[in-house]
Amino acid sequence: MYNFIGKVLFFTTLFSVLISATALLVSRISLKRHVWLAGFFSSVLDFFYLPIKHFFYKFSDPRILDKWIVSLKNIAYESDFSNTKNRIIIVPHCVRALDCPAPSTILGIQCQNCGKCIVTQLKKDAVEHGYLLYITTGSSAIVNILKHKPADGILGIACDYEIYKGMRALKGIKIVTYGVPLLNDGCYNTKVDYKKVVETIEHFDKNKD
Repeated sequence: MYNFIGKVLFFTTLFSVLISATALLVSRISLKRHVWLAGFFSSVLDFFYLPIKHFFYKFSDPRILDKWIVSLKNIAYESDFSNTKNRIIIVPHCVRALDCPAPSTILGIQCQNCGKCIVTQLKKDAVEHGYLLYITTGSSAIVNILKHKPADGILGIACDYEIYKGMRALKGIKIVTYGVPLLNDGCYNTKVDYKKVVETIEHFDKNKD
């Protein structure tokens, strides 16, 4: 009996390692090109996220894991995001100018269009393409935003970890997400690839047609 249990545990562990390693390889490849079964492999990484993250903490940089998973999930969610009708853009407060005059409300930071940072232009682009843009100070603000503005698609601009966290949380309430990672993290004076954001918005506009 114990021999049988031992064999089951051994093969279960072996399978878990192999499937996780395969999912990691696929996620890394997804940074460069489209991959098959992106949804399946992203679910595998969701399931084994904590032990894999621990491994990255010890032997590498955990931010690499989040970057790979976000890339994989973007591929997995691209088609569904194309079919969304009511989209909003979420921007983190850390991309604002350090002397930003915008006040904070229950719906996040209220941009005053002062032109001191990239958010002013992003807000114009969002409106032009049928999005509403919100600047958030944390994930709890997104809940309040969704109560005020129901949406079925969210384009999230944030560090890879926050995008991944949002993707997992919003999947549970059937909101499709797509992420554009920041150029740097640290929650202070962060930068966004403006060209990448515009390309992403225009890509989904074409798909919408």
